[in-house]
Amino acid sequence: MFNQGGLSLEQAPPISVVLRFFVTASVFGVLLGLYLMGDFKNIIVIHILALGVMASFMLGAMFQMLPVIAGVVIKMPTKKAIVANLLLVIGLILQLSAFETSSNLLYLLGAIILGLGLLYTSTLMLKEVVKIKDHSSSSKGILFALLSFTIAILFGIYLLLTLGGYTDATIYSEIKEAHYSFALFGWVTLLVVSISFQVVEMFYITPKYPKFISRYLTTAIFSLLIIKIAILFIGIGSTLIDISLAILFITYAGITIHRLYRRKRPTSDATVWFWRLGMGLLIVSMVILSLDRSINLGEKLNFVGQITFISFALSIVFAMVYKIVPFLVWFHLSNQGYMEAPMMFDVIHPKKAKVHFWIHISMITAWFLSTLYEPISILSSLLLSISFGWLLYHLIYAVKKYDYTQKYTEKMEW
Repeated sequence: MFNQGGLSLEQAPPISVVLRFFVTASVFGVLLGLYLMGDFKNIIVIHILALGVMASFMLGAMFQMLPVIAGVVIKMPTKKAIVANLLLVIGLILQLSAFETSSNLLYLLGAIILGLGLLYTSTLMLKEVVKIKDHSSSSKGILFALLSFTIAILFGIYLLLTLGGYTDATIYSEIKEAHYSFALFGWVTLLVVSISFQVVEMFYITPKYPKFISRYLTTAIFSLLIIKIAILFIGIGSTLIDISLAILFITYAGITIHRLYRRKRPTSDATVWFWRLGMGLLIVSMVILSLDRSINLGEKLNFVGQITFISFALSIVFAMVYKIVPFLVWFHLSNQGYMEAPMMFDVIHPKKAKVHFWIHISMITAWFLSTLYEPISILSSLLLSISFGWLLYHLIYAVKKYDYTQKYTEKMEW
């Protein structure tokens, strides 16, 4: 699928490993939209989105991507994925309950269960990626992304314990800033960058990224984040670091958009639309970040920057899910010998992805308009639930299609 050697059934984890995380993420997405319709707390919204949605999607994708991008095989993936998924869900519920009730005990339990669950998953993957002797641009970036994720988790555990009164709060603000930086820029964005070096070229038959981007971009991003930690603890402002990161991401996004317009098969494809939209939103969010660090744009424009960054991340996730899931259903059933294995467009038809794209656009538009007229936020929240509900329906349909084929169609004898 990605690497030159191809993807074998022995390398690939069972399809349930990936779909478990994708379904979990979609359920949290629906719940997030419903929660936003009520009297919500921003910290709860941030963590449902960051952990319930983004971490679930990205960890599920990583179980699938590591064997095919980095040649890494995780032993007993089904058992490990179940443990990781359960600890994530239980830990997140405890964490959200702690935010809602300010219970010291819940903060402690959240820190232990969520922290251990996420560390278990990140180190499980990290220890295998570290063993790679000859890194590609993608595998090196994945290594930095997993390191960033691990650092963000450790900082998050400290923050939860501090909120629960178990640790000293002297450096709370510095740790909080570092936590968000490594989670958003080092984990989410860096992982998107790393995967795109192979995914964009292979899925869409585009020209290769320039060597100075594929070789050095991920190293530069991770190095800047490490420098930012040192600067934060020294007490020097990190404005220059943030602007430098923004410039790197803007450059990457602009090159990716250019590559997508130069693809060799310019057919109408909703996943390309999601990628273009995501990259455009990344540019806007980084421009706003740079300006805000320089001249302080104010609360409303800052919120617009947050909306664009979140929408960028979701756009890329949706693009990847609509590529990954139909392929996996076809791939696993074909390799198992089922004569009537559904083709990819029979699993999730491309028109369904296009419908989702327009739901997504409508949600983002309503989100922006809500900054001008607050009551529209109800509409944006409803559209958010509809967006994830649409995806959840098609994921469940894919699962049923897979199960039906195994139960009721003929299998070839080898």
